[in-house]
Parts: sequence; C-alpha cells; structure tokens
Amino acid sequence: MLIQKLRLQRGWSQEQLAELSGLSVRTVQRIERGQPASLETLKALGAAFEIDFSDLKESDMDSTSSHQTLNRNVSNDEALALAHVRKLKAFYFNLMLYGIVIGFLAIVNLVTYRHYLWFFWPALGWGIGLLFYGLSVFDKVPFLNAEWERRQVEKRLGRKL
Repeated sequence: MLIQKLRLQRGWSQEQLAELSGLSVRTVQRIERGQPASLETLKALGAAFEIDFSDLKESDMDSTSSHQTLNRNVSNDEALALAHVRKLKAFYFNLMLYGIVIGFLAIVNLVTYRHYLWFFWPALGWGIGLLFYGLSVFDKVPFLNAEWERRQVEKRLGRKL
C-alpha cells in the first residue's frame, strides 16, 4: 500500500514507476497488492522514490506481519479508497474490453453471415455479468456493498469492528 501511495502522490502510473525503477510492471502490481518484495526490488523502488529502502522494508514488514494493522503511512480511509479505485479501474477495463470484443464479433458477424446476428448472444451474456459487476462496484446492490460486508464480518467475529 505504501508503494501505491508514494506512486500516486507523484502522479506516476505503474508503467512509469516500473520504467523508473527498472522493474517489470507485474512486479509493481504484485507489490501494490501487498505481496512481499525482495531486497533488490526495495532498493530499486527506494532509488526511484529517492528515499531510503529501509523505510520501504520496515513498512512492508509491518503490513505482512499482521493482517489487521495497516502500514503506518497509509490510513484506513486511504486503504479503503485505494481498494475502491482498484475495483473501479478493473470495472472500466472490463467495460472497455467488452466494447472492443463485442464490436469485433459484430463486425465478423455482419461480414460473414448477415442473416443471423449471433454476436448478440455473447454480448448479452457478458453484458449481464458486467452489469452485476458494475452494480457491486458502485454499491447499488444492497447485499454486496461495504455495509453488508462489515455486518457479515462483525457477525463472524461476534463483535463490532
């Protein structure tokens, strides 16, 4: 989470951070999701952010040692906002992919066989899935929103969060 916060503070994309640090985009994504980073990776990120890599290492250890404590540099609100933005980004990516693939299928359908519009069926199936995904991302389904998740966690724990 700290890496993502530092990256966003500087207005860098994951690709820009990867290029500046000499790492792959996949490595940056993996670290931002909370997976542990090697010492060499932390040194490369520290050089890119122009900070001591031990600051990154200490906060990385803090976040992996306990699932309930967040990095000292990322508040609960920031962590929730970052998680929501990741879900939003994934939704928009899927929406864009839907448009490209269904558009391609429509062109293929109209060029090869105009009498039967078969591209409608994958568009309908994928579209229904995308609709439900969008409803959950934008908290429009009462049983899939953050409040419902909180109640379920409290019920499971037997106490308030």
